[in-house]
Amino acid sequence: MRIDIVNGPNLNLLGLREPDIYGTVSFSTYLEGLKADFPEVDIRYYQSNIEGELIDYLQACGFVCDGILLNAGGYTHTSVALSDTLAAITSPVIEVHISNIHAREEFRQQSLMARNCIGGITGLGLDGYRLGILHFLSIGS
Repeated sequence: MRIDIVNGPNLNLLGLREPDIYGTVSFSTYLEGLKADFPEVDIRYYQSNIEGELIDYLQACGFVCDGILLNAGGYTHTSVALSDTLAAITSPVIEVHISNIHAREEFRQQSLMARNCIGGITGLGLDGYRLGILHFLSIGS
């Protein structure tokens, strides 16, 4: 099974940025642990701060992988183009957010991605990615 994790803007700063919200662990450290916990899964990772690069990556993996865990960061609330990409691809997508977007600023409480995802995990920290993998394994995407 192949699962692609796609992270959007500023998620390259995990471990450094706003540790009270996002924690102190870098995503590269967390990813090593995920790969060790799920050796049977081909976990691929992509991060970009650039909307068009995220779209290009989703188009490239979105017809061949078994599932996508997407944390679109700030684009969650603004990018019609990313949402349209999710509607166009065939791989199932789970939206992941480290913080609880529904308990944050009003503008963060709306996701343009949600309508094109099979589900969402929000507010459970980095553990949301692990839970997403477990879900894909349980449904055998």
